[in-house]
Amino acid sequence: MNARVLVLAALFALGSGVAPAAAQTAPDHSVVGSDAGLQQWLDNFRVRALDAGISPSVFDAAIKGVHYDENVIRRDRNQSEFTKTIWDYLKTAASDLRIANGKAALGRQRAALSEIEEQYGVDKEIIVAIWGLESAYGTFRGGDSVIGSLASLAYDGRRQAFFEAELLEALRILQAGDTVPANMTGSWAGAMGHTQFMPSSFQRYAVDFTKDGRRDIWGDDPRDALASTAAYLKHFGWTYEQPWGVEVTLPDGFDYLLADRKVLKTPAEWTAIGVTNTSGGTVRDHGPASILLPGGAEGAAFMIFSNFAVIERYNTADAYVIGVGHLSDRIAGGAPIAHSWPLQDRALTYDERIELQTQLTALGFDTVKIDAKIGPLTINAVRNFQTAQGLLPDGYASLRLLDRVRAVR
Repeated sequence: MNARVLVLAALFALGSGVAPAAAQTAPDHSVVGSDAGLQQWLDNFRVRALDAGISPSVFDAAIKGVHYDENVIRRDRNQSEFTKTIWDYLKTAASDLRIANGKAALGRQRAALSEIEEQYGVDKEIIVAIWGLESAYGTFRGGDSVIGSLASLAYDGRRQAFFEAELLEALRILQAGDTVPANMTGSWAGAMGHTQFMPSSFQRYAVDFTKDGRRDIWGDDPRDALASTAAYLKHFGWTYEQPWGVEVTLPDGFDYLLADRKVLKTPAEWTAIGVTNTSGGTVRDHGPASILLPGGAEGAAFMIFSNFAVIERYNTADAYVIGVGHLSDRIAGGAPIAHSWPLQDRALTYDERIELQTQLTALGFDTVKIDAKIGPLTINAVRNFQTAQGLLPDGYASLRLLDRVRAVR
């Protein structure tokens, strides 16, 4: 699992290897912890934290007033219940208001963002777009105690090793003096600041852009957070002025088996088989690219480049990457998505995704995992089923597809 963790489950439930792993069983609504149990766990953890170099005074100050947060545990247990189609998500992610606010935010921070762009080689619009999706340009950075949330999650035990490690990193941040416990607030899962870094990612990638001796991603001044985001993207290989993707038009008779992340061609090679930009021309050569169909054959198609995978290091859900990328394009003055979406479809529920994977596997189209995540393995199984049934093999897991699977069973 990548160190940087984002939880977008309240917006949609798509396969994501970066967000804390959703439960592979039905959502569990039970909350069984207690304040007394948490305090006992903290007593034991204190020994491990001090052995790891945390001073007693830092530890004691950090956990003062910490209590077991049932709401945090409940949200962690139930995150896989939330579903949203890509088009519904984009209505929020790249709404007219978010675009306008993004342009205004870029204008306010243009000098700093231009310097950050030059220093790190990361386009300023993509930084602003991440800022916009993570905290609405700093207006909602999360009000939960990071120490309290991480302590509750570690004590809960479902992913104890992960959250205990993040809690230890949060204590190290406090010990370094980057912030104080009262200011270390964030999301229920422990993501912090303007661009929602987990503590371990803060330790690896946060920078002191303002040169005041602290890496402050929590305060009203967003510059350290924006530069830290650029440092993060640079570390994972961001290519300056390369788009995340470009909307394209597919030709009649397109071989949908080519719409696969493993199939890479230059834009010229895609043009040779009839794939064009929405104006009918050749997409500019930004390197090898693949074709992505987030809404299946009836939705918009994108030619995606290596920067798509870099944004995935923030969150691997296609909806998030497309949301960030499209928002950045709109902030830069780009056009809306031109093609329509299959608006008659709704997102599959958790139970329906489990059913789809179970039924496909039973039919001999192995999804490998039964985890409700529509990732590459399930998409491949869907393609194989579609091919066997004489359907367009676009890999799109829709309710119509599930009904077809049910009929075969």
